[in-house]
Amino acid sequence: MKKAVLVFLAAICASSIIMTGCQKKEQGAQQQAQETQKTQKILIGFARSESNDTWLSYLHEAFAAYFADKSEYEIIWSDAQNDVTRQQDNVNAMISQGVKALVVVPVDTSATGPITRAAQEAGVVLVYVNRNPFTGSAPPQGVYYCGSDSAIAGRLQMEELGKQMGGEGEICILMGQLNHEAAQDRTRGVKEIIAEKFPNIKILAEQTGNWMRNEGVTVVENWLTAYPNLKAIASNNDEMAMGALVAIESAGRTGIFVAGTDGNPDAFQAVKDGRIVATVLQDAKGQGAGAADYAIKAMKGEKLEPINWIPFVLITKENLNDYL
Repeated sequence: MKKAVLVFLAAICASSIIMTGCQKKEQGAQQQAQETQKTQKILIGFARSESNDTWLSYLHEAFAAYFADKSEYEIIWSDAQNDVTRQQDNVNAMISQGVKALVVVPVDTSATGPITRAAQEAGVVLVYVNRNPFTGSAPPQGVYYCGSDSAIAGRLQMEELGKQMGGEGEICILMGQLNHEAAQDRTRGVKEIIAEKFPNIKILAEQTGNWMRNEGVTVVENWLTAYPNLKAIASNNDEMAMGALVAIESAGRTGIFVAGTDGNPDAFQAVKDGRIVATVLQDAKGQGAGAADYAIKAMKGEKLEPINWIPFVLITKENLNDYL
């Protein structure tokens, strides 16, 4: 009898130990799951159009800097290398990785439909930055744009060039990539001001330099040969404007007014030195940080305007020191 009681008590103890062990394991698993949930990062995808554009590199840096003190977020970067299909694939890959928001500098603003649809179908916040796919219309629900009104850049630039030209003479327009909204609208802004205020200024040519300094050199070298009375060059960006300067100075030509857009350091120095008459400052920090801020607020469900406009500023010798 005594032996049976001892066996029974031993069984109870063993059962108690097993149950206690199981409870501890279960509590440990729950605690680990809670800790994992606490430390899990919120993923945000940034789809670059390319990594070789000087001005866009400032935007990328500003976007990254915005998250420097926000450890709960992790940025996944991709580079489309100026390939529309590659960018669409990059976006789909980031959606598969579980991003909660996408920020996109589109390769081609007329080819963003598949990106927009993919984000909407996945319930992912989408913020386009710098290049606006929705010119003349509002973005669809859950999609946003952060950037500047490119036509205003062209208008500001041409106002200054028109004054420097004395309201008359011949001008050429150096355009960015023709499938970019910025190139189209900046050029449109230049033409609007000529039509409105400077009827005696004649546009001799408009040609793409694809945003690149070396291509700006080549295009302007040809213009200098073809147009001996060329008086001004309106460049869609500063890189091409600096290329125009190289061509002009190498040819020993003087009296040709050049203006750019973006506010790159080289352009600021050229304005200071009197080599170009103006640049139109496009706020890379404002756009990069603005896109990051919009992505976070949209993920939290805050009510936002569909477009976050970042203003342009005309930079000349008169106000240059205010922006150095």
